[in-house]
Amino acid sequence: MSVLESPRTEHPPMQSSSARTPSSADMSSLQIALKNAAITIPQLLRQRALMHGDRLALREKEYGIWNPYSWDHYYQTARAVALGLLSLGLKPGDRVAIAGENTPEWFYADLGVQMIGAVAVGIYPTNPWVELQYIVRHSGARVVITGDQEQTDKVLDALANNDGLPALEAIVCVDTKGLRQYRQQQLMSFEKLCQLGTAYALENPEANATLDRLISQASPDDVSILVYTSGTTGPPKGAMLTHRNLVYAAYIYAEAVGIADKPFEAVSYLPLCHVAERCYGEVTHLVLGGTVSFAESIDTVALNIREIAPTFFVGVPRIYEKLQQGFLFRLGESGALRQRFVKACLAWGRKLSDRRQAGTATSLDGLGYALLYLALFRNIQRHLGFARSRHRLCAGASISPETLRFFDIVGRPVSQGYGLTESGGVAFIQTGSHHRLGGCGLPLPLTEWKLDSDGEILLRNPGVFKGYFLDEKASTATVEPGGWLRTGDIVEVLDNGEITVVDRKKAIIITAGGKNIAPSEIENALKDSEFIKEAIVVGEAKKYLGAIIQVDFDNVGRWARDKALPYTNYKSLSQLAEVHELVERVVNETNKRFARVENIRRFAILEKELDHDDGELTATQKVRRALIEKKFARELAIIYQAEG
Repeated sequence: MSVLESPRTEHPPMQSSSARTPSSADMSSLQIALKNAAITIPQLLRQRALMHGDRLALREKEYGIWNPYSWDHYYQTARAVALGLLSLGLKPGDRVAIAGENTPEWFYADLGVQMIGAVAVGIYPTNPWVELQYIVRHSGARVVITGDQEQTDKVLDALANNDGLPALEAIVCVDTKGLRQYRQQQLMSFEKLCQLGTAYALENPEANATLDRLISQASPDDVSILVYTSGTTGPPKGAMLTHRNLVYAAYIYAEAVGIADKPFEAVSYLPLCHVAERCYGEVTHLVLGGTVSFAESIDTVALNIREIAPTFFVGVPRIYEKLQQGFLFRLGESGALRQRFVKACLAWGRKLSDRRQAGTATSLDGLGYALLYLALFRNIQRHLGFARSRHRLCAGASISPETLRFFDIVGRPVSQGYGLTESGGVAFIQTGSHHRLGGCGLPLPLTEWKLDSDGEILLRNPGVFKGYFLDEKASTATVEPGGWLRTGDIVEVLDNGEITVVDRKKAIIITAGGKNIAPSEIENALKDSEFIKEAIVVGEAKKYLGAIIQVDFDNVGRWARDKALPYTNYKSLSQLAEVHELVERVVNETNKRFARVENIRRFAILEKELDHDDGELTATQKVRRALIEKKFARELAIIYQAEG
């Protein structure tokens, strides 16, 4: 068996870290460091290994079996990675890119990179090679750690095209299946990197001491990771986040939502290159201890959640929508009597939810919910995988109020927050009675905020980033003197003190009549329909608003089959006259919820599904609004042909 095809195995420890029962002094010292964000991420891992070495830290499912890994294994494997990188000549301040799906090796690589004072650069596994090339080249990464053959091929394509990757010296692949015939000199397996670390430590008696010194001497204000923004309005920029940014964001959040002193168990599935999973998965795990279980794939998340029943869950809107739709689909397949019973319970639950939202709930309402819980809602919670969850966060984008209402009705409300990559994560969060649908909660401790004259919110807290990598102009424009972060988001303040996001400042539409329209609220209202997957509201400098619609292939397909309408693929389905009439009814119903100037006058249905590979979506599945004129010329012509 070649080096490239070595299997994923337990990596031998580089240095023993005998676990012991933590004393009250240990715990007190750690809590002080966390409260002040005066500790680095590798120092946190080292402390967890010393205090809880043999306890379960990570789990990964392979061939139907959950494989457990201890804190000591986590720490020692990260050390092996760190020593392997030192053997390759890497030094503090260098950049190492990581491209792959969520696995324990992602954690090992990330912490190993940070142990030597280098900077970890995450890359979305869905990025095409051109986008990977931009990030690797811009960051000047000397090493890329890839998850599998697919990611490795992208790096090799990036090396071979458009002047290549001048700074790249090595490619390290975790799962080397399919790479037997690859002969690239820079390519090695993850196992080989760890073996290099072992040999380096044996040949250099001071190697472990050097690594210990690098870990101990690192400052919380050192840059730990680069997170490249999704690039909805231009090329991605590398946000420099420090250890303090991330530790503060994770600790203060856990304290605010009441999970800091509770058992922490989470499922890792969102891309680790995104600040949400990095902060509220990887770093929160280090801050609180507990266990992270890696989902088998994005397609099995719902099943894995039911298996694990996590105590904490972070999801993007699409995940919550899928969980809701999965339940409703199962309900639709059940008998008529059961459907009537469930719908009656949900209708009663909606009335209780209405009163909770209005602040008029009574003790009788509490009794009513208890009855609904025993009759139905506890089973729904188990089906969703949320029976043990103490807090559920929706991150990444705004979510449909109807989806939020569903989870509130069944007794597992989803909290919305507000934050961005440049603030290190969430700066506002819904807790307790401040849980208004559409709101984003109150500011977290140490977060200051103010509104500019146009409604843009500015933030200041220990999570605010250090600036954009190699982009002084953008950094100066984003972080003003005094540490105020210009977010680019327009917000309003609700009557209960919560903020609500109106839209991105750059997304506001100004019609020919001079009206300012926030498209996201209308888009989310359209997407409340199970038949619409994506909606793009347009109308800049036009007399009226239009909408570009992507129908939901699965749901509209079922609707069409029930009506015996023939179709073969998405394009043929979208061109059916009956589907146009279906969407028109949805648009007309949605228009009733808005002022006349905000009504959609004409719409066009996309003939293909939006795709990241075609440049229409970012890696976080947001529409690239900067390309609307170019990408959707046909649809715009249909909408505005009447204007002549």
